[in-house]
Amino acid sequence: MSGQEEAYTQPMGLDVGTSRIVAARTVGKKYEYQAQLNAFLTLPFSRLAESLLQREGVFYQVRGDELVVAGDDAEKFAEVFHVETRRPMKDGVLNPQEPHALEVVRRVVGKLLGKAAAEGQKVFFSVPAPTAGSEGGIRYHQESVRTILTELGFQAQPIEEGLAVVFGELGPSNFSGIGISCGSGLCNVCLAVLSVPVISFSVPKAGDFIDSQAALVTGDRATRMRVQKEQTFRLNGMSGDRVHNALTVYYDQVIENLVKTLRESISSAQKLPKLNQSIPLVLAGGSVMPKGFFEHFMTALEANELPVKLSEVRVASDPLHSTARGALMAALC
Repeated sequence: MSGQEEAYTQPMGLDVGTSRIVAARTVGKKYEYQAQLNAFLTLPFSRLAESLLQREGVFYQVRGDELVVAGDDAEKFAEVFHVETRRPMKDGVLNPQEPHALEVVRRVVGKLLGKAAAEGQKVFFSVPAPTAGSEGGIRYHQESVRTILTELGFQAQPIEEGLAVVFGELGPSNFSGIGISCGSGLCNVCLAVLSVPVISFSVPKAGDFIDSQAALVTGDRATRMRVQKEQTFRLNGMSGDRVHNALTVYYDQVIENLVKTLRESISSAQKLPKLNQSIPLVLAGGSVMPKGFFEHFMTALEANELPVKLSEVRVASDPLHSTARGALMAALC
């Protein structure tokens, strides 16, 4: 890290996502972001291989008889060797099937944040909300990330991802409204009133579901599905391309499931405060970025009218960084 970054003593926000980890800082009156893929792959250890990685400046670590390449470099090597990257997280939390999970997250977080530059420096980090009443390993994941940050010298505080979107996007409405983050592992939702979460939950079908299902029916790799989805895909109906069609089918399934769950969750809430005025709904996260997502979401919303009035529905201006920015804003409060 540079000397300027090491001297940064203000609060920070950290989006610990299944696909990417994003750090947010304030620089003057602007926000600055740094991100790394939350991914890795392993190579058999040899002194020659390690020297080549060192020569190329690759982000790696020696773990027993393996070289663990992490972050953005993992995807580069995956393309070279035609293999899938591995994920230290699954469904929004640490992956219990990956023995390298905790150490990879520790390394990526350390690369992005470095050590705290001042005693008591605050970091708010994102955590998922429960899914259909199931804790699903969230507490273990939360305390593991908190420990990583504490070891780096930070004062760490979790914030649910949907609430972070509210903080990052709904300041003009006094932090009242619905924040939705459609990521890789989960879609996180929070309905807040004056920054207080009233309803908070997550939906398991999200970006990884789209990638894996599209890969299953096309015979391609999920990594390639994700890259195409993020770079060239448009959600504009069926076509003659089978990859496009597969992504379209499963995108629509994710959107329909999200909207139906949102309607059911609000309808079944027993202590929903009386809202005398309409509230905004904002969409964030990497999965909302393809052109056409908003139109398909609005179509699903019209077919599943919510029991609250909406003043507006919009996509965040910077969907990939919305959660990290919201965590930073909460840390600054």
